[in-house]
Amino acid sequence: MQTNESICQALMKGRAAEVKQLVSQALAEGIPPAEILNNGLLQGMGIIGGKFKKNEVYVPEVLIAARAMKAGMEVLKPRLVAAGVQPLATAIVGTVKGDLHDIGKNLVCMMLEGAGFKVVDIGIDVSAEKFAQAAKDNQAQVVGVSALLTTTMVNMKPVVDAMKASGTTAKVMIGGAPVTQAFCDEIGADGYAPDAASAADLAKKLLQ
Repeated sequence: MQTNESICQALMKGRAAEVKQLVSQALAEGIPPAEILNNGLLQGMGIIGGKFKKNEVYVPEVLIAARAMKAGMEVLKPRLVAAGVQPLATAIVGTVKGDLHDIGKNLVCMMLEGAGFKVVDIGIDVSAEKFAQAAKDNQAQVVGVSALLTTTMVNMKPVVDAMKASGTTAKVMIGGAPVTQAFCDEIGADGYAPDAASAADLAKKLLQ
């Protein structure tokens, strides 16, 4: 489908207005909304995510691609809902208590959206109880927990414990500058991702 390929290319270049116009065009051509989503928008974000992982593009490029995706989704969302297309799963994302950093968290939210998840961003400085409650309220399948400081990463274990205590089956994945796989194993989280693009891959893996 030529139009989907154009959507993918425009998204990768971060051309929001063009993506919006192309999504409208694709709908007018009778391309099914799910196809536009998967073969146009998600395809583009997937490629950007892969390049980001290999350090071929950086945070600014990811941000403008994500903005272009958002523009396309504004047009597409009502049609997806009408067609009964469901998101892959629901993910809760937040930064732990005492930590006010949000760039990493925001990138993860964008990558997860780009991978087809419905994302509920619960913000920064989030208590363990709030993580667990949000997972329950939204019937989330995945919870992403971010910490950017060695002093705040200790607040990740209470999140893992609160999730277990609340009886939710959501998988907990963690990330952030000081976080490691060893720390993930130590606190009993379900997975660790070194960057935002890997977080989206990990979330998909945790669903299986």
